[in-house]
Amino acid sequence: MTEVTGAGTGPLEAAALDATTLGELRQIAARYPQGRSGLLPMLHLVQSAQGRITPAGIEACADVLGLSPAEVSGVATFYTMYKRRLVGDYHVGVCTNTLCAVMGGDEIFATLKDHLGIGNDETTDDGRVSLEHVECNAACDYAPVVMVNWEFVDNQTPESAVRLVDDLRSGAEVHSTRGPRICTWREAERVLAGFPDDRADEGPGAGTASLAGLRVARERGWEAPRSDSDARRTDEHADSSERAAVAADEQADTARAESETKIEEGKE
Repeated sequence: MTEVTGAGTGPLEAAALDATTLGELRQIAARYPQGRSGLLPMLHLVQSAQGRITPAGIEACADVLGLSPAEVSGVATFYTMYKRRLVGDYHVGVCTNTLCAVMGGDEIFATLKDHLGIGNDETTDDGRVSLEHVECNAACDYAPVVMVNWEFVDNQTPESAVRLVDDLRSGAEVHSTRGPRICTWREAERVLAGFPDDRADEGPGAGTASLAGLRVARERGWEAPRSDSDARRTDEHADSSERAAVAADEQADTARAESETKIEEGKE
């Protein structure tokens, strides 16, 4: 087996996947008309089982999908969500893109590196927290933003971010600022693989700041201008509805006439 080194964990043997995980890989592939379309969620499942993308996981995916290990590896190394080193129980991503950086993201990231004693894409010695700077968490209205296992923690400061990682390391129950309890990274990876954790209703899909523009638009009756294709579809729908109404009227007239004829015939 290939030996790899996870940050702060020492040499690790890439163990084979167990029978349950192999069965779930086949289950994912079977969801799609073309099995290889299931590769992305399959890789998330590998991470939920082994904490990273392992050579054994790559070979298992390749075997299930009839691909070469090189094809699977090419996908696994393209996307940053797939990790080749062990990830901590709580993967902390600090946005350092333009707006978050201006609002303090760079300072948050520097503070966490110093506080945790690790660098980018590294994990603390206790295996609890890993740290990554990310280019955008797509939540600029809450800048600066941190994500923990893909759950938002909004409007952060260096001080609040330190409290956050300390709570995570201590085992305290931590909630996203939008509601959901933060689960472990492996649990989150299993959800990304398509196996629900029945917590979808624990928090809103969007925060108040994200919905502010929509609220103002509704209050003022603003609508986006229709494109030509939208107008055509609307006209076609109207024509179709009109034709259907005419046909319904004709059918009703016919039925009424037939009924009246039967009544007249009965009188005779």
